[in-house]
Amino acid sequence: MNKPLVGVCLTVLLCGATAAPATAAGAERAVAPAVAAVDLAGTVALDNCSGSVVRVPGSQPGDRALVLSNGHCLESGFPAPGEVVVDKPSSRRFTLLGASGGNLATLRASKIAYATMTDTDMSLYELTSTYRDIESRYGVKALELDTARPAQGRAITVASGFWKKLYKCAIDGFAHRLKEGSWTWKDSVRYTPDCKTIGGTSGAPVIDDATGKVVAVNNTGNDRGGRCTDNNPCEVDETGKVTVREGINYGQQTYTLVPCVGTGNKIDLGRAGCTLPKPARGR
Repeated sequence: MNKPLVGVCLTVLLCGATAAPATAAGAERAVAPAVAAVDLAGTVALDNCSGSVVRVPGSQPGDRALVLSNGHCLESGFPAPGEVVVDKPSSRRFTLLGASGGNLATLRASKIAYATMTDTDMSLYELTSTYRDIESRYGVKALELDTARPAQGRAITVASGFWKKLYKCAIDGFAHRLKEGSWTWKDSVRYTPDCKTIGGTSGAPVIDDATGKVVAVNNTGNDRGGRCTDNNPCEVDETGKVTVREGINYGQQTYTLVPCVGTGNKIDLGRAGCTLPKPARGR
């Protein structure tokens, strides 16, 4: 995983999700030129990772804002395989950045709305501030989550709030399954080699340069050529064939999150079309 910069458990994890082969309809979209330069506005720095203030198409100005990062960036440590965290109180703080990377404000969470490292590597915090508060006070709009699966060949930017740095490359393809240590992710986005993400970039939004929308959340990469071990994820195809790509980094798709956000920006895992992992019964 793109290591959270803390001395806990796994040193550095870059998580990726896996998806169906890139023959889906979305994969046929042509690469379009960027409509506007991607910058750091709306990204945040955690104490150990990166993140971003995000919204779905149905989010309202008066809704409490959401911050997207990785499940392995949680203050409580890595969720176990199969573990899903919902509506857990949190007072975590995030440093909001402007377009050029300047610190604008400190935002505070009210709870962890959703987090897991099963099938994907994602955390979503609900803030005490609304989208209207953030835009009116700091002039920053939330980044919008794309509703469609990203396409192979699209130009992307991984925007790290922790390092205040932009990594630019393209979507090279997708991993049916991405396995790293105890965790397995589905339909992960594989980057071309230009995105040399490092520890601290975990949780950074992966932005489609042509639309400005978030299509994935950065999370892992193969550091040393290891096979399916911590910090050395491997790809597993539909037949079970394992491929190791040393130096290549990955992200988890985020379009699957959109159907799970209901009225008032609340996570509703029972909504139609929501396929995110759910907590085991009794939890």
